[in-house]
Amino acid sequence: MINTVIRIAAVAVTLSAATGLAHAKNPTVGGAPMFANKNIIENAVNSKDHTTLVAAVKAAGLVDTLEGKGPFTVFAPTNEAFKKLPPGTVETLLKPENKATLTKILTYHVVAGNYDTNKLRSMIVDGNGTATLNTVSGGKLWLMMNGSSNITVKDEKGDIADITISDVRQSNGVIQVVDHVLHPSA
Repeated sequence: MINTVIRIAAVAVTLSAATGLAHAKNPTVGGAPMFANKNIIENAVNSKDHTTLVAAVKAAGLVDTLEGKGPFTVFAPTNEAFKKLPPGTVETLLKPENKATLTKILTYHVVAGNYDTNKLRSMIVDGNGTATLNTVSGGKLWLMMNGSSNITVKDEKGDIADITISDVRQSNGVIQVVDHVLHPSA
């Protein structure tokens, strides 16, 4: 009898999960649906919350890289995150003579590999509360739990960003939307 109940429960859970997946819609970021069959750039250009990031990626010449095979995990700051920077910072970084600095900052937001929140949480647990990721720019990011479900990202300057929208799957990786621009140490 108990085995039958367990089997029925297992089938019910399996069917519920399958039904949920079948009806799952594409996540929305910045008012636009994000499609798992499109790459990071193809999706990001449609997000009204990431126009500053897209302009910066174009100015740094990183479009081809982020359209590449990957996989990449991008900690993508919103327009609001860029507005938290001192006045004039974005305009200065977008100037051609500052391309190297802009590139370093942007590639500091990119990690080689596909790091969804399940993987990040597992790494945080395995790391006794902190996971360390190496960025494409050669820097480090530290991830920690803030409560039972929110993951925070600490940069090399000690500033903290929250992942506000997680696991936006792309054909070449995953986007984790963050509420602050992350800064490398130098």
